[in-house]
Amino acid sequence: MVDALCASGRVRSPAVEEAFRAVPRHLFLPGLRTEDAYADEAVAVQFTEGIATSSASQPSMMAIMLEQLDLRPGHRVLEIGAGTGYNAALMSRIVGPAGSVTAVDIDEELVARAAEHLAGAGVAGVELVAADGAHGYPPGAPYDRIVLTVGSDDVRPEWVAQLAPGGRLLLPLAVRGSQLSVALDLGPDGVLRCGSVRSCAFIRLRGEAAGVDASRLLDGLGLALQIPDDVPEPDPGEIAGVLTDPRERRAAPVPLGPVDVWDGFGLWLALTEPGACRLLAVEPETVLPDELLPLGSTGGTVALTGATGEPGLAAVVSAEPGGSGSRKVAVREFGPAGRAHADRMLAALADWSAAGRPGAPDWRLTVVPTGVDAPALPAPQVVVKRHCRVLAELAAR
Repeated sequence: MVDALCASGRVRSPAVEEAFRAVPRHLFLPGLRTEDAYADEAVAVQFTEGIATSSASQPSMMAIMLEQLDLRPGHRVLEIGAGTGYNAALMSRIVGPAGSVTAVDIDEELVARAAEHLAGAGVAGVELVAADGAHGYPPGAPYDRIVLTVGSDDVRPEWVAQLAPGGRLLLPLAVRGSQLSVALDLGPDGVLRCGSVRSCAFIRLRGEAAGVDASRLLDGLGLALQIPDDVPEPDPGEIAGVLTDPRERRAAPVPLGPVDVWDGFGLWLALTEPGACRLLAVEPETVLPDELLPLGSTGGTVALTGATGEPGLAAVVSAEPGGSGSRKVAVREFGPAGRAHADRMLAALADWSAAGRPGAPDWRLTVVPTGVDAPALPAPQVVVKRHCRVLAELAAR
């Protein structure tokens, strides 16, 4: 496993490599076959009403985030989302006896199991706390590093307040429907600046910081509409109506793959175009006349809608069958205003391609907590959240 992580470039530093080699992952996944414990796959470890509520993260994603975290010996670390305890064990190995790791989880049963795993692996020095991570853990503050291993819709003031000056907050942050692992450094002006963004997919926070589901089921269509939480919500009934009125299909200038729905073109569209949304298949068959891009066991795509005076929508659809990689795509118009939205979609695809097809790592984010003055940025894209504003701009190439 570690050889593969090093060969792929996920593990880059000697400290992270040594921690992965020293901490036995299978002891944190009892009952799983050893070869499965070391596969590069996430493993769900808890379900509630059929929904996964905790997992052991994919080793490659863990390596990416540990490199983003940039731990040093002596660092004080707060982890929100204890999971199996494996990540806390890795971090404890890196920060050493002069440092400390506190892992908080809202679920007492998970905390108890993590304690058993850590003891079985001979890991000492990790403090486990059963509490709502929305509030951080004030008794151990300030922390040099705070890391969330669960997805968050916001950057809460408690986490910022518990960071040491110059400290780093690493979290999977929801940005207009995409989830991005962002490493945010706290500046003396109270602004958090990010120099590292990566794609990710984590189970979301529970408790006080739980987000609102941004998906709306479109009855009878086999589809759900996913909308950003900081823009006006279109009428799901109107969207359902225009989707039953397909019109012209127009060839698109660039191919797209599944990852582009979320963190390539999809992220670009969400940050640059009002009315951006996503359509996700929730059943094997939909009423759409075209195949969607493959996403997991079903499919999905990006779409554009908005106020034009007439109902309409444009969606990217597959223009060739089969395959799980990039494929030729087209833009399908729906409803009376579909052509206007398709014009915008085609222009956005051309602009994204001309910019070099940027993905998640090509964006730089600045998080301005509520009550802090925003720094000057050249025409930034702004995502407004309850506790902060997220300013996004493309990194210089």
